[in-house]
Amino acid sequence: MPNQRQGTLDRRAVMDALLKARGDSLIVTGLGSTCYDAGTADHPNTFYLWGGMGAAAMMGLGLALAQPTRRTVVITGDGEMLMGLGAFATIGAKSPKNLSIIVIDNEHYSETGMQPTHTHRGVSLAAVAKACNFPRSVTVYTEQELASEIPALFSGTDLAFCDVKVNTQRYPMSIRMRDGAHIKNRFREHLLGQNAFD
Repeated sequence: MPNQRQGTLDRRAVMDALLKARGDSLIVTGLGSTCYDAGTADHPNTFYLWGGMGAAAMMGLGLALAQPTRRTVVITGDGEMLMGLGAFATIGAKSPKNLSIIVIDNEHYSETGMQPTHTHRGVSLAAVAKACNFPRSVTVYTEQELASEIPALFSGTDLAFCDVKVNTQRYPMSIRMRDGAHIKNRFREHLLGQNAFD
């Protein structure tokens, strides 16, 4: 059954609010729109995962486990998260306290023609996360709800999940940094220092 409550938030406004709150968080973006949107405020602590659909949450898990004193935040889309549903179980089992997963959910596959995703048909990613042992798991529809969740997502002390329901507004695909080796090297050097490659 399609979701009866529609997302009205603008995805770029959501991303702007998230990036303004990032502090020194390490951010991993899923492929597609979240990469384009995060790139509007490029930062060396952002790892753009242009490929590997379904891998963003697991990359975030690895990073959170490797850097336990830093907050890791995965920002991805509903299509990408649906591709990696098994990640919820693994992340819940490991239960890193320094990881947040944020899904920008327009209930459509924006990159391939706007076909409805399963979240449009009633699948609740927040319910999946909750069933997989995430202590904090919510769906937000309004600016006020998002604002109230942001502190837990970026400054919290426990594993968190947030499904942000946005509208289907599309934007030009502004391609910025897409060299995978450069993205990896810049991120690693900024995180680990000049001697990261020794």
